[in-house]
Amino acid sequence: MELKKLLTGIENFKTKGDVDIDIKKVECNSKKIVPDSLFIAIRGYDFDGHEYVAEAIENGATAVMLDMSADFKKIKIPSGVTVIITDDTRKALARVSCNYFGNPSRYFKLIGVTGTKGKTTTTHMIKAVLEKAGYKVGLIGTIANYIGEECLGYSNRTTPESLELQGLFYKMAKAKCDYVVMEVSSQSLKLSRVEGCNFDYCVFTNLYKDHISTKEHADMNEYFESKLKLFQMCPRGFVNSDDFKCPKIIKNAPNCNITTYAVDNKADLLAKDITITNVSVDFKVKLGTRNERIKVNIPGRYSVYNALATIAVASALGIDVEKIKEALETILVPGRNELVPNKADLPIMLDYAHTAESLENILQATKTYTPGKVICVFGCGGDRDKEKRPRMGEVAGRLADYTIVTTDNPRSEEPEDIIKDIEKGIEKTKGKYEIVVDRREAIEKAIKMMGKRDLVILAGKGHEIYQEIKGEKFPFDERVIVKEILGEKK
Repeated sequence: MELKKLLTGIENFKTKGDVDIDIKKVECNSKKIVPDSLFIAIRGYDFDGHEYVAEAIENGATAVMLDMSADFKKIKIPSGVTVIITDDTRKALARVSCNYFGNPSRYFKLIGVTGTKGKTTTTHMIKAVLEKAGYKVGLIGTIANYIGEECLGYSNRTTPESLELQGLFYKMAKAKCDYVVMEVSSQSLKLSRVEGCNFDYCVFTNLYKDHISTKEHADMNEYFESKLKLFQMCPRGFVNSDDFKCPKIIKNAPNCNITTYAVDNKADLLAKDITITNVSVDFKVKLGTRNERIKVNIPGRYSVYNALATIAVASALGIDVEKIKEALETILVPGRNELVPNKADLPIMLDYAHTAESLENILQATKTYTPGKVICVFGCGGDRDKEKRPRMGEVAGRLADYTIVTTDNPRSEEPEDIIKDIEKGIEKTKGKYEIVVDRREAIEKAIKMMGKRDLVILAGKGHEIYQEIKGEKFPFDERVIVKEILGEKK
């Protein structure tokens, strides 16, 4: 594609050199450059792409895009290489990626789901309902990316970088997907990964304190403002009116036609007569002129909200009520209230709960139906919001019958330092606990101490099949580990 066509839609840029040249590949990773490529230098938290311009040119880049704030004294570009300078290379990368892949999100209906909790479950629910109605659906999110039942690969982040995202959209458009449902993280909105995406529908689940750190968001206001962007770029939205930020979304997204859903507050779609058991939740909701009974095989109050969001979207799309009910009753989401099957028939649950609120939700829900003790194994991720650590410790100490504090994904931090932060919270309670730094040993300890009436919750990692330590991801699938501990898998 001609370079000048790739630059369509980018604001405020200058060029030096020939823009009529043909570009065979677009890249932001200098190591992946091939001859006749465009290299776009973007800044990350741990690297700066401008430091790799020379390597990109050496590997064959015939054009480079730089941020106008770059230190040009340190960047030497030989003659014959076209230079584009823009005020935001991340946003430019997204626009170039859209152009490079032919703006693929125009060829299907795109549904984005954002919020602190519930994104993964809600996107899987929407996908299940759409497929039950006979549509071909793509999914992009935290666990993996799919076209129908075909897995395109497990995810490294909730929302991919714009170049990878547009490549996935291209595959989905080529496969003739009718809809694509995707999790839209606050980071992806802040860093312009979804710039240029043609969203048709968007969902806001909730906002809780999370992702506040030097590598994520400076404060809660920035966190919320990032999520708000999705509704400012989408014509039709669905918002949880039990969340305190609902009025602000409606006020600040005037061009988005918003439908509300709730359990407690006034809303367009309201759940009533809720019943929660150890295996499911069911409730009534008025659809049209009828009160429909909805059942979801994922227990917990939060499942009502995820189901309501799904019903709101499906109703707007005109999907038959019976199709919605059938899909929701059979939905299963990896790592969310997931019981690990085992020959000993011990109730061992995986859940992705990694905030104080989500941990409180899962512990409260399970305590209502567990006849014995609820044993909680959890840790906190490194290089993330440190303030949530004592809060999670306090929740576990208050609600679990016994807690084993351990390691999650420590990343660049020392596990013991993270655990000390958690311990500050748990010490405020009368909860019984112990520390087992090695997560595998912690899981083994919990299983060995449990009785058949007890429940073990392995919280925090859910669907993840790795543990991230010092920049490296090591295999760590808790389903496999549980079976090994129980002697079911060598």
